[in-house]
Amino acid sequence: MPNIAPPKLPDGEKVDFDDFHRKRLEKDFTELQTLIEVHFESRQKEEEELIALKSRIENRRSERAEQLRIRTERERERQTRVTEERLRKEEEEAKRKAEEDAKKKKVFSNMSFGGYLQKVDKKTGKKLTEREKKMKILMERRKALNIDHLNQDKLSDKAKELWQWMYQLQTEKFDLMEKLKRQKYEISLLRNRVSDHQKVKPTKGARGGKSKVGGQWK
Repeated sequence: MPNIAPPKLPDGEKVDFDDFHRKRLEKDFTELQTLIEVHFESRQKEEEELIALKSRIENRRSERAEQLRIRTERERERQTRVTEERLRKEEEEAKRKAEEDAKKKKVFSNMSFGGYLQKVDKKTGKKLTEREKKMKILMERRKALNIDHLNQDKLSDKAKELWQWMYQLQTEKFDLMEKLKRQKYEISLLRNRVSDHQKVKPTKGARGGKSKVGGQWK
C-alpha cells in the first residue's frame, strides 16, 4: 500500500477549522434548502397536474353522461314516433275497413230493397198484396243512415235520433194494434147483431101474416 502524505499546509498561515466547518455547514444547508425548494416545486407541479387530471376526468364523465342522456332522449322520442305512427296506421286501417264494410252493407241493402222496389213498381196499376203494401210502406219510411262522415259526437246524436224515431214507431204500432182490436170487436158485435136480426126477420106472404122463425112458421 503506497504511503499517503498528509496535506501540506501553506507556510506562515494559520488554519481556522471552525470557519472551515461553518462554511461547510452553510454550503450543506444551502444545498439542502435548494433540494427542498426543488422538491416542493416538483410536488406542487405534480399536485397541479393531478388536479388538472381530475378536472379533465370529471369533465369527460359529465360529457359522457350528457351524451348518454341525449342518446336516451332521442331513442325515447324515436320509439314514441314509431308507436304513434303504428297506432295512426292501425287507426286508419280500421277506419278504412269500417268504411268499406259500411259501403258494402249499404250497397247490399240498396240492391235488396231496390230489387224488391223494382218488382213492386212493375206492378203499378195492378192490385198489390197486403205483404207488398207493407213492404212498400216500410221502404218509403226507411231512412238512409248516411253516417260515414260523422264524428263521435255526431254519431251519438244520430243514435239518440234513431232511438226517438224507433220509440215513436213503437208508440204508433201500439196505437194501431189497439185500434185494430177495437175494430175487430165492433165487427164481431155487428155480425152478431146481423145474425140475430136475420133469425127474427118476418116473412110476408100467405097464412095470415105469420112469420118464419128459425125455419118454422108461427
